[in-house]
Amino acid sequence: MSNRFKPKFNIKKGDSVVVITGDDKDVTKPRKVLEVFPENERVLIEGANIITKHTKPSAQNTKGGIVKKEAPIHISNVKLWDAKKGEATKIKRSRENGKLVRISKKSGGSI
Repeated sequence: MSNRFKPKFNIKKGDSVVVITGDDKDVTKPRKVLEVFPENERVLIEGANIITKHTKPSAQNTKGGIVKKEAPIHISNVKLWDAKKGEATKIKRSRENGKLVRISKKSGGSI
């Protein structure tokens, strides 16, 4: 992906989001964003898209075995959680005092 047309996403690390599609869909349960991968348009969400990974024994992990961990999901499958309204919301951006601020479309408050 070129830097000239780099996409800008409204979701950042540490935000509360809800999964709106897929196996882990739950629009009433907010989850925390652990990491954002803008080059792949994916986000890593706590407790969503759990995969099982088979690992061989190594120096760090002497037993090996099956490990459950989160896998990234596409950023279009999540929506930001608005704590004031208690539901998922879309975001608009505006400048206030020279800083870019994310504003909830449902409650009108900044995030």
